[in-house]
Amino acid sequence: MNSIDHWQVVSASVTGKSHEKQNLPCQDAQGYKHLSDSCLIFAVADGAGSAKLADLGANIAVKIALFTLEKQINSVDINVKNIVWEDYLKEALNQALSAIQTESVTQETELRELATTLILGIATPELVAVAQVGDGAIVVEDKTGNIQELTIPASGEYLNETIFLISPNALETAQINLWSGQPKYLAAFSDGLQMLALKMPEGKPHHPFFSPLFKFVETITDEIDAQEQLIGFLRSPRVTERTDDDLTLILASFNP
Repeated sequence: MNSIDHWQVVSASVTGKSHEKQNLPCQDAQGYKHLSDSCLIFAVADGAGSAKLADLGANIAVKIALFTLEKQINSVDINVKNIVWEDYLKEALNQALSAIQTESVTQETELRELATTLILGIATPELVAVAQVGDGAIVVEDKTGNIQELTIPASGEYLNETIFLISPNALETAQINLWSGQPKYLAAFSDGLQMLALKMPEGKPHHPFFSPLFKFVETITDEIDAQEQLIGFLRSPRVTERTDDDLTLILASFNP
């Protein structure tokens, strides 16, 4: 919650009840980074429940995607108007996939054992550029109070089938969206929260879910305390009685 950063952020991942019962690690991963006072990058990944190294795949995807975005964005003046943000996002997805493919060779295991979804975002005072492979979603609220989805959960050909970064044509069919506006709040989350946060199947944001969370991230002053509160929310009966999956949530508020 550094005062020089206009983006105020809190994030957390917690292990779902089903994984705790099976003594499995949290297979979600998330991360974010302030690249300047006004530019924020973030990522969320959800490893496949059936994959033996799902947690490793998710963590690699987040780490490499953020590294790739940072390297690209830091090499240009982000105030230039002709930046092709979509290309940055596509390259980050591609590099994350390449890193997972390399890791499968290192681990001497099948690529599917590192399967993961991946959500990416770049946020500035004038735009939010996002990319997504798989389920989960990103939501934005602008200064006028209008809240909308930037991505929606993506499924495969069959019901409950998830698209992963390693899936055929995953990069070609990734959701990529460039939203122009003045963002006030952002949320990115894994699929464990989507039935609470979204009106399915259309994927529209559920206002009563987000309103108190957005107010929370806007008013917090201590990063450690804020994360503990967010973890407490994700582990509360209100949430866990409706989902037993791993849960990840990134919340951000822009304060000019």
